[in-house]
Amino acid sequence: MLSLSVLIDEAARSFPDKTAIVCGEKRITFAELKVSCDTLANGLVAAGLRPGDRVALSCPNLPWFPIAYFGIIKAGCTVVPLNILLNADEVAYHLEDSAAKAYIAFEGSQDVPIGRAAVDAFRKTTSCTHLWLIESGQSLVSSAIGQDGIASHSSLMTAGTDNPHIDSEAIDTVVILYTSGTTGKPKGAELTHANILLNAIMFGRLSEAVAEDRQLITLPLFHTFGQTVQMCGSLLNGNTMVLVPRFDPKVVVELMIAEKITVFCGVPTMYWALLNGVDISPDQVDKIRSHLRLCGSGGSSLPLEVLKGFEEKFDVPILEGYGLSETSPVACFNLLSHPRKPGSVGLPIWGVEVRILDDANSEVPANEHGEICIRGHNVMKGYLNKPEATAKALKNGWFHTGDIGYIDEEGYIFIVDRLKDMIIRGGYNVYPREIEEVLLTHPAISLAAVIGVPDEQYGEEVRACIILKAGQQASPEELVAWSKAHMAGHKYPRQFEIRESLPMTATGKILKRELVAELKA
Repeated sequence: MLSLSVLIDEAARSFPDKTAIVCGEKRITFAELKVSCDTLANGLVAAGLRPGDRVALSCPNLPWFPIAYFGIIKAGCTVVPLNILLNADEVAYHLEDSAAKAYIAFEGSQDVPIGRAAVDAFRKTTSCTHLWLIESGQSLVSSAIGQDGIASHSSLMTAGTDNPHIDSEAIDTVVILYTSGTTGKPKGAELTHANILLNAIMFGRLSEAVAEDRQLITLPLFHTFGQTVQMCGSLLNGNTMVLVPRFDPKVVVELMIAEKITVFCGVPTMYWALLNGVDISPDQVDKIRSHLRLCGSGGSSLPLEVLKGFEEKFDVPILEGYGLSETSPVACFNLLSHPRKPGSVGLPIWGVEVRILDDANSEVPANEHGEICIRGHNVMKGYLNKPEATAKALKNGWFHTGDIGYIDEEGYIFIVDRLKDMIIRGGYNVYPREIEEVLLTHPAISLAAVIGVPDEQYGEEVRACIILKAGQQASPEELVAWSKAHMAGHKYPRQFEIRESLPMTATGKILKRELVAELKA
């Protein structure tokens, strides 16, 4: 028997009075966190949820995320974390595809109307019978409470504080993380208790974690790295988590100083912003340097100039790694105990193998390019209800990432390219085909090709090259506004190019590489 909820129980037993979470003015001890998780779990059971049922969760980096996450797990259910930027149609797809029986969502704000999308999506689905809204105090969707199976989260918190005892096995699915593939339709990667727990343990080992560490968490907890490595890792090691709901370099600097942060993880755009987007005095730099001992980076390659500049300014190593939602996430990472190589994402973590295979599934020699394939305790069970996609990705125990890389003579892994067309904007994966399918629903658009273009702030920006239907008119500004209304905030194109034609092969395939080359010319 093994449950990820052991992280909460053991942390509360070992560090009951230690601060587990800091968020704004709120501070919660490990003992208090356990009580809240147990109470929510009992509320779910009282509402009729049963072991194996799936419960979706939409919440930013607030104390309610770990409370709901581990409350769901303690009830014996499976967590389905959702990106808080999804619109109602996108949320509805995830609820239906996962067959979620229940949904817990933060109300949000005017800028990020999570609750409004949740209510609209809930009303469109047939499988989901409960929606609990965590009220933000802004009364954005409070009028919906009491209607159609919609209730306040407070109704979950009245069922008692006894520790639920629901058995689970190490290989049971505990989290379903959605990730898009070559079809552009999101797929749910099934991760087990063992997947996530071992990944948290391994990152703690490679980062040389100690109980005195204080982690600043600004990476979204609904994403795999913030969720597994930072949240679960902090609980495992008894670390205090300082939660930041929305990345702001000025706020991050202030919190690093005030909370004496020792560990920070971010995507490259965050490091860029901390170097270029905020004024930091020499005194502030000295205060940060006096505590910060380690930084981690993932999501996309960290520009060497940014890495060197940050390390020199704050006198701290940045360890780069590589992984995917399907690998829980960490597959390889640089180590404090080993030399680092510029551009490398390090070595495979303990218990994980990485190979570079050619098109015939044969291993290639050192320094030759091929597909990165991974085998080990971190690899998912498969894609939920998608046997064909699972069979394509998992072959003979090896997970085929679709990413291109190579391994040098010393075993260090280098990433050459991500999925062929995938765009990484500010650390978020954006899949062009999914965007193109939405664009083609616009009444004026005949054809669309979406590409990523270099952007100093976000790493890549989303650019749509389109052909209008005969007799139709639309300006780039109008198309941006329309896209913003129909897609998640990290997905919609900020750039539009209206063209007479698109470069194509003889068989009609759009040559996106030529579109990219035109911009570089």
